[in-house]
Amino acid sequence: MTHSQDHSQPPAKAHWTTYLPDEGATAGLGAKLAAGIGPGVRIYLRGELGSGKTTLIRGLLRALGVKDTVKSPSYALVELYVVSRLNLYHFDFYRFLDAHEFEDAGLADYFHGEGVCLVEWAERAGDALPAPDLELSLAHSGTGRELSAKAHSAAGERCLAKSQDA
Repeated sequence: MTHSQDHSQPPAKAHWTTYLPDEGATAGLGAKLAAGIGPGVRIYLRGELGSGKTTLIRGLLRALGVKDTVKSPSYALVELYVVSRLNLYHFDFYRFLDAHEFEDAGLADYFHGEGVCLVEWAERAGDALPAPDLELSLAHSGTGRELSAKAHSAAGERCLAKSQDA
């Protein structure tokens, strides 16, 4: 996977929503998003507890070939998964009480290299995080989930487009 890091403005139609009826559909969407993952991509996930953020990330990582257990890194803050030569960092900032904890944890360097950053509860880091390439918001909707996806860069738009082609 040798995609250039292109964090420029996305083209039009870089936003869509979909209904995910169950956990399998949520993991399946994560697997589809894997087709657009490349070095330096930042994906931020928002949603209440139990909305499916970790399930979606698990589906993405499984599709990339991760065999290890994938759980939310609530206590560790970050888990590293290596696929081929791609470093995937799974963050969870749920336990942050304020944005300064991101800076105090010394995590900023992860977001400026070739590693892929998958972040749950990104809003808890405030303005300390760079803009995402792709922002995914999950909300409870009946027995399923409503997902809203918004690309913030050309890299995010590519990720969305490839997920729809997969």
